[in-house]
Amino acid sequence: MESESDFPALDTNERFLAQVAWAYFVEDMTQAEVAQKLGVTRLRVNRALAEARKTGLVRICFNTAYAAYAEAETELVKKFGLKVAYVAPAPSNPEKTQNVVGAALGNLLLNVLADSKVRLFGMAWGNTLNLATRSMAPLNRPDLEIVSVMGGLVRGSDLNSFEITVCLAGLVNARHSFLTAPLYAGSRSSRDTIMQLEVFAEILGKIRSVDALAMTAGDISERSMLMRDALPSDTSIADLRSVGAVGDILGTVIDAEGNPVEHPINNRVIGIGFSDLARISNVILAAGGSHKFQVTRAILNLGLVDTLVTDDEMARQLLA
Repeated sequence: MESESDFPALDTNERFLAQVAWAYFVEDMTQAEVAQKLGVTRLRVNRALAEARKTGLVRICFNTAYAAYAEAETELVKKFGLKVAYVAPAPSNPEKTQNVVGAALGNLLLNVLADSKVRLFGMAWGNTLNLATRSMAPLNRPDLEIVSVMGGLVRGSDLNSFEITVCLAGLVNARHSFLTAPLYAGSRSSRDTIMQLEVFAEILGKIRSVDALAMTAGDISERSMLMRDALPSDTSIADLRSVGAVGDILGTVIDAEGNPVEHPINNRVIGIGFSDLARISNVILAAGGSHKFQVTRAILNLGLVDTLVTDDEMARQLLA
């Protein structure tokens, strides 16, 4: 006789969300029609649709060129020597800028990763990149490999730095690999030793040979995931500000001109440098929000970025 445990448990709530989402998005019913079909209130349908989006059961992808921002995109390309600029509308609430830029990056990455010529793709970490994976539609690229291009965090965080790589690889059915070292070594000599180890030399060689790479810009404040969770215990935000730091590129801390600051932390980065970025054919920078203006401008002035994803407020500041 079969026991109760032999039968799979049904998630009735998820089933209901799926019924609502299917009727609304696929069958093109109104919320009132969905409510009537399922015998529930319109309010419950409205809440179910919100929950379906929040949990990722439904993904909404925007595949449109924002014609209203075409002029800004053209001017950004011209001013900073870019190949592509993608300008998204700034939200009415500045706190939501990261969500908008993340969604725009997700849309762009869908096109980048659909290109069969891209076989090895580098992914940094940060909240903007995490949000990008949440807004991407799936692809089938078993011939593609996603590689994390930055070392991990030294403290616990609400975001696992390797989770972004895993999530993106899962979305596009690709393989993935990690740079499993910390972002910063304890000293310059230990950094040199680590980078010479065969296991790390191999993954660093892979990172240097990626066909495209996505990164974000972090400022020198608690808003930055790197500043909150990756700085060594002997380095503080105040220390970095005192030597003129405005942000970082993949862990290398820079000033307003884009030059690495005179601080020991830059001799402890386990990862690739500016010369490596210069050899990558498509370096994608995603950055938005007025607090990131200085570091974004500094990075763009270095001429290392090929594709910029930002919001129209940042675009106006960069073009001013």
